[in-house]
This record gives sequence, structure tokens and C-alpha cells, in this order.
Amino acid sequence: MPWHASLQLDYTLEGPRTVARHAHNGPLRILQSLYPEGDAVCHNVLVHPPGGLVGGDTLDISATVGPGAHGLVTTPGATRFYRSTGERALQRTHLTLAEGARLEWLPLEALCYNACNAENHLTLNLAPGAECMGWDVTALGLPHAGQPFETGRFVQHIEAPGRWLERGVIDAADHRLLESPLGLAGQRCMASLFFVVGTPLERARRDTALDAARAVMDAHALKATAGATSPNGQVVVVRALAPQVEPAMQLLQQVRAAWRAALWQLDAEPPRIWAM
Repeated sequence: MPWHASLQLDYTLEGPRTVARHAHNGPLRILQSLYPEGDAVCHNVLVHPPGGLVGGDTLDISATVGPGAHGLVTTPGATRFYRSTGERALQRTHLTLAEGARLEWLPLEALCYNACNAENHLTLNLAPGAECMGWDVTALGLPHAGQPFETGRFVQHIEAPGRWLERGVIDAADHRLLESPLGLAGQRCMASLFFVVGTPLERARRDTALDAARAVMDAHALKATAGATSPNGQVVVVRALAPQVEPAMQLLQQVRAAWRAALWQLDAEPPRIWAM
């Protein structure tokens, strides 16, 4: 029987502390709030107990961040899109930030198993003065387990309405896309890190974000398959291709640390669960 689960997560600033509250339906949970860097930033781990999605499953995740609040969300493991007999598996995430809010959306990777039929949608709505730092990492197949992505279809959709839209369809039968130097060039992990704001960035701050990302990439093993761009004055994006998840995630974590320092004057402070 397909799962349809939903989660509503709300961050509010109460005095000096960001407080998280949530409501759920089905197998989605938020673990205890943690404050490793003080009251201002609330860290949470989003858990999906079944561990993955099969054809027909739908996960709906919504997060709102109130004025002046700062939330951070990650996951304890990968989101797995398993083999489907035909029905689509769908994950939809909507992030809404009020004026002056900050959110870090840092889920671990999405794994597309062979023969999956899956879609992963992320939509960001930001009020003036709001800022969101987040990433999307997708891996095709399980090369370490000898399970390549030979059949199946995956749709990736990332959107900040009126500011930025990326939508890609990856079909295992599209060998030109998967193997061509103009496509994925044989790589099986795609990673994007984004900094999206509700108010246009001043030129100096935009350049700071780009320069900080490029300094990290220049010293990284993925230098040849990574780049930083700013498609408009409210979005800065780092993209990378890698043969597997680990080097891509390492690069994104390093750029996030650099952006936190340069853009928010905050230490890197990785979520504790990453060290487990």
C-alpha cells in the first residue's frame, strides 16, 4: 500500500531563541531541537522511518521560518527512490521564509535506484530580507554495490518563483545525456548548492559569495567538474559533477562553511548527526 506522508515544520523567534514546532501525518518526524551554536539557530533532523519511497509513495514537506528566526534542517541518511513497477514516487518540499528569516536546507543525498520512477520537487518562497542556503545532491544507481542506473526515470525540479527555475529529466535510456561531454560525461552524482535571497544582493556581496565558492573549488579534486554562477541578483549557485556522492558532498560542505563565514559571519558548525 503506498504511503502518503506530510510534515509541517514552523520556526519562530521567541525572545533570543528560534523555536521549532511541527505537525505530521504518516511516517515523517522531526527529532529534538538542538542548539550547538546558541539559541539563535535551531538545528533539526528530519526522519522518514521507512527509509525510502517506492512507486505510488508521496512525501509532502513544508517548512516556514518566521521573521528573524534561523532554522537548519538535515537528514540522518539518504532519501532512497526504489524500483517502481510503473507508478511515480514523489517528494515535494515547500520552504517559505518571512522577512529577515534564515534557513539552511541540508538534506543528505537522494539515491535513484535502478528502475525507479521518481520526482523530487523543491520550491522556495522568500520575503524581502530573507535568505536561504541549501543544497540538492542526486546519485544515479549504486556503483559500489554493482547496481548501475540502467533503466528508470528521475525528474528534478528546483524553483524560487520569479527568480530561478531548474528542471531536469534524467532517463536511463538517454545515453547522450548520461555519457556525452555535453551532458553528465559518465558521472553519476549531480550536486547543487544555492544561496537564494529575498532582496537583491549588493554587487560586493554577490562577488564575495562567488569568490568564496571559487576559492574552495580551486583547491578541490572536483575543480574540473564544478562551477559557480549567479543567474540573477538574488541567486548564487554552485554545481558539481562527481563519480559518487562523497567528493561532491565534501565540496558542498566546504563551500557552505565558506559562505557561512563570508555572508553571515558564522562558524561552519556542521550538524552533529553528520559526525555519527
